[in-house]
Amino acid sequence: MTLLRLSADDERLDRPDSLVEQMLEQMLHATGRRAGASEQNSWRRSLPALAADLRTSGLGGVEMLIEYHLPLTSQRADVVLAGVHPDTGEPSYVVVELKQWTAAYSFEDSAELVEVPGMAGGPKLNPILQVRGYCEYLTDFARILHDRPESVAGAAYLHNALDPATVADLHRVPVDTSGRLFTGADRARFHDFLRARLSPTGSGRVAGDMLLKSGVAPSRQLLAVAAAEVRERSQFQLLGEQQLAVDLVMHQVERSRSANTKRVIVVTGGPGSGKSVIALELLGELARQGRTVLHATGSRSFTQTLRRVAGYRAPKVQKMFKYFNQFMVAETNGLDVLIMDEAHRIRQTSVDRYTRKELRTDRPQIDELIDAARVPVFLLDDHQVVRPGEMGSLQQITAFATTKGLEVFHVPLGAQFRCGGSEEYVRWVERLLGLTDGAPGPWPGDPQFAVEVAESPQEMERRLRTKLDDGYSARMTAGYCWPWSDPREDGTLVPDVAIGDWARPWNLKGDRRVGDAPPSALWATEEGGFGQVGCIYTAQGFEYDWNGVILGPDLVIRDGRFVSRREANKDPDFRNREKVPDAAFDALVRNVYKVLLTRGMVGTVIYSTDEQTLEALRALVPAATAAR
Repeated sequence: MTLLRLSADDERLDRPDSLVEQMLEQMLHATGRRAGASEQNSWRRSLPALAADLRTSGLGGVEMLIEYHLPLTSQRADVVLAGVHPDTGEPSYVVVELKQWTAAYSFEDSAELVEVPGMAGGPKLNPILQVRGYCEYLTDFARILHDRPESVAGAAYLHNALDPATVADLHRVPVDTSGRLFTGADRARFHDFLRARLSPTGSGRVAGDMLLKSGVAPSRQLLAVAAAEVRERSQFQLLGEQQLAVDLVMHQVERSRSANTKRVIVVTGGPGSGKSVIALELLGELARQGRTVLHATGSRSFTQTLRRVAGYRAPKVQKMFKYFNQFMVAETNGLDVLIMDEAHRIRQTSVDRYTRKELRTDRPQIDELIDAARVPVFLLDDHQVVRPGEMGSLQQITAFATTKGLEVFHVPLGAQFRCGGSEEYVRWVERLLGLTDGAPGPWPGDPQFAVEVAESPQEMERRLRTKLDDGYSARMTAGYCWPWSDPREDGTLVPDVAIGDWARPWNLKGDRRVGDAPPSALWATEEGGFGQVGCIYTAQGFEYDWNGVILGPDLVIRDGRFVSRREANKDPDFRNREKVPDAAFDALVRNVYKVLLTRGMVGTVIYSTDEQTLEALRALVPAATAAR
């Protein structure tokens, strides 16, 4: 998908203001959001400049796919040029990353990270690496390019940079076909590059059609390649801010030794933004370099699964996955790096009922974690705090690090890869649950992601089982609104989640398989998990193709908005009103359902036990847009 498609000689490119208005209209329709002023200025200035260079090069017939939507992600490339290769006559593509920078310098002598005068937000990724990542991702996921990666080239174009000396540092990154750099000072060389990849004769429409209509390769789910990621080599193509986060950590690892400094790095992003991919990429690369590095979470399910998958037949790898409460007596700066995935689950203190007496202190858990490594890395989503006492927000971590005199670097991940890369679906869920401003609105439909409302739990299960039969993965989850029994003496599970004449058991509590039911920690990933209903504690951190969500009576729609009903919730962590006041419960239960509703990669089927809520959902998700 692309925001706008036109040939380089299209007259609209000569009217920047009109062009921007048309793009804003297309963006609002496609994504539900309006571009900010800086993005509009970039379009207004950069697109006509690129079109002029194409015309000067005799390439007016080349197709410009503007704001091209990379498959299975919300990330967009500025422009993909589509045409015919002058030597082979085959379709040829050039990915162009447009920058208005007039100057850029190495950040603390790093080749990968750069500072841009006048731009806030800390260091940026070298644009050569940015465009190279787009090219490699495109050849990984667009099926028509699988057998011809040589048909894709990439260029970062800094058309306002007229003094070569002001961008000389960018050239410290080696260049290749998928990553080149051109500036306003060497336009002639840029024109030669374009003519070497694109023919001046004919139109690029056929090549553009082929790319836009290409099938998409299935996404590689995180756990399917976790073992190879940690032990062998990188399995994921990182994009944009993801690569920036990795490069920033690697840079700080080197600097912490040479300059004896310590910084805290916080990476924030919504569901599916790639936080866990970044965590595994760092763990694998740092371990292969011989650095002392550990991965920690507050999730028993996530940690147990990573130990089992990434550490399969590798006890040393299994030991690299820890819990947040295992650093109470850790040596200060004893690790090079501590990677804290799902850091929104950090607790006030590591002390619990199992803590030995001599270890019981009031020391904050966040203090233990920051002290344990020269480079503490926190990866989190502020909207995934789902239990009372969880303290891992960007604001809390930054405030605590500041009291220790430590500098904090924050990398926000704008893109997301879950939910088919549908930004619109994530925003729709947030509005639906009242987590952002604005009333709940109708689901507008998105070709990347299916949303359906089931009339009964039987229908929801039937639809999901059909997806299983088609080769997809699928799971059912629910709010914690039913009791949770232990298995019977004969090993059978109690069908606690009972709705009318339909009943299914919760996922197992324990660590041993019972019949076809996998252990609790492996419910989301092992065969047999579809037969039970998962809860927030087994679903958080995982993904599957099709996602069934039962909205229980603890969150219902009244007068067009969701309201919480505490008395309907059975979670023991929410029982104490002193520890969890009503306002806190209301916020937490909305976060719970946001997590549950954003586990799917292909689609989500929703059912509510409350008739008024179900009626409202029917109106918000009409069948005509459910799987458009």
